Amino acid sequence: MPSQRQEVKTERVRTEKLRVVIVEDEVLFREMLVEALSRRAGLEVVGTADEGEKALAVTWETKPDAVLMDIELVGEMDGIDAALAIKRERPETGIVILSAHDDPRYLTSLPLGQSRGWAYLLKQTVRDVSAVVQAIQGSVRGMVIVDPVVMAKVHPRKGSEVAGLTPRQQEVLRLLAEGLNNAAIAKQLVLEERSVESYINVIYQRLGLSGEPEINMRVRAALTFLKSGQGGKPEARIA
Repeated sequence: MPSQRQEVKTERVRTEKLRVVIVEDEVLFREMLVEALSRRAGLEVVGTADEGEKALAVTWETKPDAVLMDIELVGEMDGIDAALAIKRERPETGIVILSAHDDPRYLTSLPLGQSRGWAYLLKQTVRDVSAVVQAIQGSVRGMVIVDPVVMAKVHPRKGSEVAGLTPRQQEVLRLLAEGLNNAAIAKQLVLEERSVESYINVIYQRLGLSGEPEINMRVRAALTFLKSGQGGKPEARIA
């Protein structure tokens, strides 16, 4: 398993800007996102759309690294349909969902092959563009990142794999699912980074994830945590 230092080194190899498409039907909010993200070093907004069908057309034309997608769009295709269509054709494209719904069940219903490179943020809780930037960067790296407000509502049900973890292990896993790297988890929990690595290794073993690629294990661990708080079969769509 690569160390945290190796992960950071790998991220620094990329020097070109991340190309982003913004899909949002509210004109003012869309323009605010364009302005805010265009000012960030390392990002370039290469297109916008206000409908699902237009989002697909812009994506095929510009071939972005990530798409920032609203769920509720005008037209026949909503943001989830558009995002899934993009993932089917361009699985390497990161998807950052902006939603007013605090239910990420559609993430947990995706096949593992389609579940990498997603972020789920709540519009009402994103007050800092840095959170959006972090989600974009994480989605491009293949991570699953879920808004902390959503994660705070996930309580592992009795008998689930996650319920068998210690409270501290669950806390580490919750932060991992929010997209924090080992160093950030260590800082938040006031731990040594090597202690966090040890916790995560034990979590992987107890969830049966050992022996897989590092990012794949983090994605599966995050999805396992989300599923652990659901009482039944995850639904593929958000009402």
